[in-house]
Amino acid sequence: MKKLQHFLLIWVVAALILSACTPAATPVATEEVAATEEMADDPMADLVAAAKAEGMLTTIALPHDWCNYGEVIEAFKAKYGIEVNELNPDAGSGDEIEAIKANKDNTGPQAPDVIDVGFSFGTSAKAEGLIQPYKVSTWDSIPDDAKDAEGYWYGDYYGVLAFLVNTTVQPDVPQDWADLLDPKYNGQVALSGDPRTSNQAIQSVYAAALANGGSLDNAQPGLDFFAQLNAAGNLVPLIANNGLVATGEIPVRITWDYNALSAIDTFEGNPTAEVVIPASGRFAGVYVQAISAYAPHPNAAKLWMEFLYSDEGQLLWMEGYCHPIRENDLRARNVIPAELLAKLPDVSGAVFPTLDQLNAASEVITANWDTVVGADVQASP
Repeated sequence: MKKLQHFLLIWVVAALILSACTPAATPVATEEVAATEEMADDPMADLVAAAKAEGMLTTIALPHDWCNYGEVIEAFKAKYGIEVNELNPDAGSGDEIEAIKANKDNTGPQAPDVIDVGFSFGTSAKAEGLIQPYKVSTWDSIPDDAKDAEGYWYGDYYGVLAFLVNTTVQPDVPQDWADLLDPKYNGQVALSGDPRTSNQAIQSVYAAALANGGSLDNAQPGLDFFAQLNAAGNLVPLIANNGLVATGEIPVRITWDYNALSAIDTFEGNPTAEVVIPASGRFAGVYVQAISAYAPHPNAAKLWMEFLYSDEGQLLWMEGYCHPIRENDLRARNVIPAELLAKLPDVSGAVFPTLDQLNAASEVITANWDTVVGADVQASP
């Protein structure tokens, strides 16, 4: 019995000594565990970290009133804390391509990371080696005919060409392309870009062709129409914007429906304005995104693309009256709020040219604008 008591006493003492010598386990903060698990569950965690390390994204030709880009940019900055360096917001697609070329060896603030250009510019930029491939995580829900199979460019949104009319200055609102030739519109009609370089202006001429005896394979009647418009004195050789419409300097602006509808929101009734989808020549234009092959901030550029093609980014386009490229997928999953669906106008009958048709039309329009139309369209001083 004493031996047993002696053994138990030794065992208790040994246990006490061992527990005193063993360091206490350090508790792991619940927040740290959650953060670690969240990073492990987020497939984009590494990309987000790399983009934040770069700290900046340089964009070009993104007006804040274009397709809700102002809110898109602010939402991206707020979500990721990355600075957005905005170059030349009123530039055209051709200007964006030239900016990449001019800054191949430049990692400074004038070198764009990303571009948003007209459909036809994607293929030519790829052929020239100016853009790099990247497939966003929602790649499969982008229609095949609106993206490069290798991921060099991808459609993001589209609109239909429309007339934005300052009805305070011009109460007689044109309903179709032919109406613009009426003498009542003398010195009142302008394009939203230079048809020698701007995708929006090129496609406006293309749309006019459809309404004046042309077709998706024949853009020449569009040039002839604008030659008539210029000869009549109705075409103003200035690049129109919402500010010029608001002041009445350009009462009739030919632009994408999303630009026109967002302008009316900013006018707030002063001046009064109206948006018209023309009765004929209804033309839909897709814009594509791409990353510069020489992007100084490639990870920020990739994160930007992920944001634009996420449900959040696509719904932001709709808030700016644009038709997002993933709209069919969003509708199928019932993630579009009813109020957003109600904001988009009836664009039934709008046609979508193929890439080959767009390229052919662009070549005809840019090469022959000077000789056929003769209007030297310039930016407003």
